[in-house]
Amino acid sequence: MKISAIITLKKDVLDPQGKVIHQALDGMGFNSVNDVRQGKYFEIEVKEDDPKKAKAIVDEMCRKLLANLVIENYKIIETQ
Repeated sequence: MKISAIITLKKDVLDPQGKVIHQALDGMGFNSVNDVRQGKYFEIEVKEDDPKKAKAIVDEMCRKLLANLVIENYKIIETQ
């Protein structure tokens, strides 16, 4: 089963990569962009047929390795 997760910086954490992307977009003429926050996206295929168990496995992966919970939030966004 394939599970997707997205990891983003918490709101009060500075995002220098997001700022650079925002400036680049502005320089390219995309003047309507207010803010850009950059994150990480993972597609993880697990050997589990039960969607609840598969989500629990990926949740544990996020908590233990993929996300730095001090500065990042994560969200499991999709199951297949």
